[in-house]
Amino acid sequence: MNIAVYPGSFDPTTNGHLDVIERAAKIVDKLIVGVLINPNKTGLFTIDERTQQLKMLTAHLPNVEVRAFSGLLVDFARSVQARIVIRGLRAVTDFEYEFQMALTNRSLAGEIETLFIPTSAHFMYVSSSMVKEVASFGKSVEGMVPETVQKQMEEKFRAKFKNKEEIFFNEN
Repeated sequence: MNIAVYPGSFDPTTNGHLDVIERAAKIVDKLIVGVLINPNKTGLFTIDERTQQLKMLTAHLPNVEVRAFSGLLVDFARSVQARIVIRGLRAVTDFEYEFQMALTNRSLAGEIETLFIPTSAHFMYVSSSMVKEVASFGKSVEGMVPETVQKQMEEKFRAKFKNKEEIFFNEN
């Protein structure tokens, strides 16, 4: 059985992430979406919120499982018996970092291969950090994230900026 891990912070899950998940799910027997717990970062969404978002968004994919993990990716991959790591590439600028990570992982766990899946062209510009920045200014992130995630982001930023006039959610 070909088991793969697609790791990330998914804060928030973007349509680009879902594009890679759906395409990877077609080429492996089982895809485990690994939601990284990074104690050094404070996310917009908690680890539980991100995990639940992904479970809901991938419910239509029977061979996809979502799990939170911490520590080294290769240790997580080994723990779930994955021999493949899936990494999405948006643009050439992603490649250098991802290639370096793939080589590092290979030096730590030679039995685990990294497969790169380029994001579909219409999601190449979308990143979680860019989506958060746009939403933090009250602008719509429609088309960048699933509708449910967009609504959750709006709620988060409304709560964060409660009683402040500097944020307004609109379609512009």
